[in-house]
Amino acid sequence: MESTTVKLTEYSHGAGCGCKIAPDVLSRILAGEPAEKMRDAFPELLVGHHSRDDAAAVELPDGQVILSTTDFFMPVVDDPYDFGRIAATNAISDIYAMGGRPLVAVAILGWPVNVLDPAIANLVIRGGRDACSALGFALAGGHSIDAPEPIFGLAVTGIVSPLNLKRNSGAEAGDCLLLTKPIGIGIHTTAEKKRQLDSAHQGLATEVMCRANTIGAQLSTLSAVHALTDVTGFGLAGHLLEMCQGAGLDAMLSPSRIPELPALDDYIARGCVPGGTERNYAAYGAALPTLTDRDKAILCDPQTSGGLLIAVAEASLHEVQTLLSEHGLPQEVIGVLGSQSGPTAKIALSSA
Repeated sequence: MESTTVKLTEYSHGAGCGCKIAPDVLSRILAGEPAEKMRDAFPELLVGHHSRDDAAAVELPDGQVILSTTDFFMPVVDDPYDFGRIAATNAISDIYAMGGRPLVAVAILGWPVNVLDPAIANLVIRGGRDACSALGFALAGGHSIDAPEPIFGLAVTGIVSPLNLKRNSGAEAGDCLLLTKPIGIGIHTTAEKKRQLDSAHQGLATEVMCRANTIGAQLSTLSAVHALTDVTGFGLAGHLLEMCQGAGLDAMLSPSRIPELPALDDYIARGCVPGGTERNYAAYGAALPTLTDRDKAILCDPQTSGGLLIAVAEASLHEVQTLLSEHGLPQEVIGVLGSQSGPTAKIALSSA
């Protein structure tokens, strides 16, 4: 793609999904009607915002389920084309996390037209369009505004069989947890924004963020996969807590088994920890044990276009690991789920 000397991250106060509003603040924003009232008023709505799931799900008269989601953010990398690909892949991931396949997308673009050349926005759109085309569907239109900072993302519509619809709340006690992408995207992208990313690690985070979570559609056909969600701005701990809260469970994580991008200790020591990490910890740290600085930086690291967090019955673990292996994805069990021991969901850490 055409080269450009513009560094997009210099034009935004945040980066990628690290721009997300903290989960405790979001709870206050979304406070409103009880879920029961929503279900009574709209019985065809299978999944709404109350479960904090990845997409809304609506059952059609023919029994098929339509999925609808949107995601957008400010630049997480400097290259405009890559920013478009990452933002698109991130938004599309919500469909795969529900077990579906995307049908069509429309773009959301905010652009400071008096500051950044529209030709740069064209590269962003091209990146998003190419990401959609590579997955077999169209970026069919969208909406744009003149904004003080560059913003890009998609609204995506997908479809799934009702038998394959996966929620983030379906996990069961005894389930094993797996994660399909390495953690550390927020740390690497912060290092890049601070011009501290080592040359050997250039492009690693971009490659991970542009890797689509298509495996979700295959995982959804396995009844032993009880829950799926993608790990994004709330970090691994935040999205795992949402999974636990929805199912009334606790989790035991093994930090040493969590897949990681390289050199995280070095970047943490250099201060390349995004601001979203502290916001995340402030929001849900009460549900975590006492953490080392390293564990906090890893577990609360906001991911952009992160991997799928899978809850699968132990008896079918080998089948899922084989499928992940065939696609070159991590297969290590990073934790287990158990019965909730108190009034609220908790995460504990294991040294194993």
